[in-house]
Amino acid sequence: MNTAALRELILRAQQHEAETGLLAKHLAVQLPHLHAAIQLPETDKNLVMTRFVTAYIEQVPDLLDAANEVAREAGIESQIRPVLKIAEQFFAQPPAMLSGHEGLEGLLDEAYLAHRLVEEVNDLYIKHFQQPLIPLDMTVANLIAHQLVGETFANQLDEAVHHAVDEMLNDESFALESVEAYRERLTSPETGAAWKRWPCLSKQLGVGLDL
Repeated sequence: MNTAALRELILRAQQHEAETGLLAKHLAVQLPHLHAAIQLPETDKNLVMTRFVTAYIEQVPDLLDAANEVAREAGIESQIRPVLKIAEQFFAQPPAMLSGHEGLEGLLDEAYLAHRLVEEVNDLYIKHFQQPLIPLDMTVANLIAHQLVGETFANQLDEAVHHAVDEMLNDESFALESVEAYRERLTSPETGAAWKRWPCLSKQLGVGLDL
């Protein structure tokens, strides 16, 4: 994983935002049109949402590093690493559908792809092993990001994620070792402890959903 390159991209995007304020301006236009279920504090709504988007983007390299480390410790790195590399490549070499997007506003699209990819991997493990590889709930944050990206475009990104996961992970991927061996690794205290530092991002930043 070359997440150092992702961190450099994010740093440059943060500098771009400091100079242009494009993300804040973009969010200011979007806020009145967001779904009523998205809950924001009564004051400083734009500031809170800008912080949320920035943190959502900043979390991607750490999330990928942690997922790779947990997969390595659990003995399933060979299955998971190629999928995480796709998320890394979304950032480093965005798909054509992301061309023309700049700064933090552009990285929101790429961060959404990466977060959704990790979420899909998690869902696959729940399907096959009745428990998550990654006990991290990004559902609310991803739903909010989906709204910010925009329904039509976010659905296109979701399709790209599903295609990538279908290409890299299938039932055969989970038949390479015994299910019991996987379960023992996935329920290890070390694996659980590695993820306790990942609380719900949206709760941390004061953004929620009224479902």
